[in-house]
Amino acid sequence: MNLANFESMDPILLFSLINTKLRDDFAGDLDKLARYYDIDRSKLETKLAAAGFDFMPETGQFR
Repeated sequence: MNLANFESMDPILLFSLINTKLRDDFAGDLDKLARYYDIDRSKLETKLAAAGFDFMPETGQFR
């Protein structure tokens, strides 16, 4: 999966993809996911927040 174009992705699809990756590959660590895919964590959080999803560190996913 290429997340380099996450800024142009549908936010609902992005939400699903990110949460799946966080769960399956990164044990809920958003920093590791951002480094692995070389994306800006704050831009990712801003994009998802605009669609109503916030990162919950205690669960390691967006809700």
